Amino acid sequence: MKILKLMGMGLEQSILFLVQNKMKKSEWIPIMDLTNQKNNEADSHTTSVVDLSWIPEKWWRWIRPHQRRNAPPEKIHRRHFEACVFSQIWLELKSGDLYIEGSDKYADYRKQLISWDEYQENVATFCDQAGLPTTAQEFKMQVYNKLEKRARSVDVSFPKNKAVTLRNGEPVITKPKKKRVSPLLKAVRKRIDEKLVPINVLDLLGDTEYWLNWTRFFGPISGHDAKLEKPPERYLTTAFCYGCNLGPTQTARSLGSVDRKHISWINERHITEENIQKAIEWIINAYNRFKLPKYWGNGTSASADGTMWDLYEKNLLSENHIRYGGYGGIGYYHVSDTYIALFSHFIPCGVWEGVYILDLLMKNKSDIQPDTLHADTQGQNAPVFGLAYLLGIQLMPRIRNWKDLKFLRPSKESTYQHIDGLFSHSIDWDLIGNHYKDMLRVVMSIKMGRIHPSTILNKLNTYSKKNKLYQAFRELGSAIRTLFLLKYLSDEKLRSTIQAATNKSESFNGFSKWLFFGGEGIIAENNRERQRKIIKYNHLIANCLIFYNVFQLTRILHEYIQEGNKIDAEALSDLSPYLTFHVNRFGKYRLDSNRRPPDIEFDIPVSPIPIEGTG
Repeated sequence: MKILKLMGMGLEQSILFLVQNKMKKSEWIPIMDLTNQKNNEADSHTTSVVDLSWIPEKWWRWIRPHQRRNAPPEKIHRRHFEACVFSQIWLELKSGDLYIEGSDKYADYRKQLISWDEYQENVATFCDQAGLPTTAQEFKMQVYNKLEKRARSVDVSFPKNKAVTLRNGEPVITKPKKKRVSPLLKAVRKRIDEKLVPINVLDLLGDTEYWLNWTRFFGPISGHDAKLEKPPERYLTTAFCYGCNLGPTQTARSLGSVDRKHISWINERHITEENIQKAIEWIINAYNRFKLPKYWGNGTSASADGTMWDLYEKNLLSENHIRYGGYGGIGYYHVSDTYIALFSHFIPCGVWEGVYILDLLMKNKSDIQPDTLHADTQGQNAPVFGLAYLLGIQLMPRIRNWKDLKFLRPSKESTYQHIDGLFSHSIDWDLIGNHYKDMLRVVMSIKMGRIHPSTILNKLNTYSKKNKLYQAFRELGSAIRTLFLLKYLSDEKLRSTIQAATNKSESFNGFSKWLFFGGEGIIAENNRERQRKIIKYNHLIANCLIFYNVFQLTRILHEYIQEGNKIDAEALSDLSPYLTFHVNRFGKYRLDSNRRPPDIEFDIPVSPIPIEGTG
């Protein structure tokens, strides 16, 4: 506590009090100080040396049991007070109410925001481009009118909605009918199975390199020209080594023509995480030129989902994931509705995945720029909805746990004939209006590249009574989430679209892990940067296979229709580029029947000293 420079409001006095009393051994420590003592004892009075007003109610009964808060205590329970202070420090560091000078993770995020002068200079242009009002009053009316109109529309049409019923104030949605399958699909898949030629991983990487030259982004970090013999081959080998998790030693043994130290050297000196992302985006841009993916999506939406990657249990960066039941980290991917993966993260298990859902906005530089994001239940958080709305992104997560979600009324007077049981209290429009400028300042800072959305959401993910910015984003997000939930209930096609999008993400998770076949699927690195780099390598390999598959599918389908066979859009929309049956992951082995090993000699001595009893 002495070393860390904790800055904020409310806890400094309590922290100082703990430091001053750190040597105390007694269970109870006095907090009253006799002041203004004069000759006349009647003129003396006591004051508390530490402010206890910030202590949550649940902690008060442990710190000073059997005493009401309105009566100032003379002493407090030392250990319980210490636990309370450290618990509050943890919460306030997470929410940003408390920060550490000179820290990276727990620095004051406000210093990364644009200045108020920059805000005033650019707010009119930004609002015009984003379609947002410049005044708080206009913004409140904009959101209010949207919500009131949507609620009235859903209420009127609700009796005709046979897929949704209300039970004890909670919506119950029946399972949708199975999607119609084109009668032509079976024949198309049969032709694909027949015509898709088997290939090994290195060859398909070589093919994509021949077409796209994606290794152009790799080279000496120093910026000098590469002095390698056949650089593309070396870079392909390195990508194969780390993207499939073989490791340098096993790769060298399998290929025979490379040295394990040379592979490691190229990885360290020639290839960075940023360069791998550039290669990924180059492949995405080329992929976007194919016609076939347009039958799967138009590129305007993407889905985000995480999957656990195993790490060794004794790794300092490994954490136990309760849901997955193991030690590791989370690979978090944004997958386009055209199936190609746009961006990847590697984050700790203990981090809420939804924090990173909006980072795609800043980090994806490819030609595919979605404005709609789907997610699993991690995307249901209210502050995320609020921030996404101001950023111009439609957040549409899959909904499962209705008990945790609240529908807010546009106003106290808003009542509805059929869906009134869904709603709880009304929206605090004054809270939103009073902090509209603060929220715009955050959004403009993100758009100008000063701060990442995940940095803000990390702070807005923790409840805080002090942080008015958090409260404003949460209130706005609750309004926008209600707007979305009403549409979700009334639009069966939207529910199917969201389900299909999240299914694509889950399928990509399995597809990428299928390619990560070496080392028992465990990331052996102990360095977080190297772990992230391995995830990027695997992302690169996966996108190469997706590109290769679409190339082959395009040729096969073109030949199929040239022969006069019929095919329709429904059949094409049911195809997927996540094909693996034709890929030989483990290379080719040859049985040499002419091989003759040496003869066995059982009695060859292995030591100058004979074993007793053998003569």
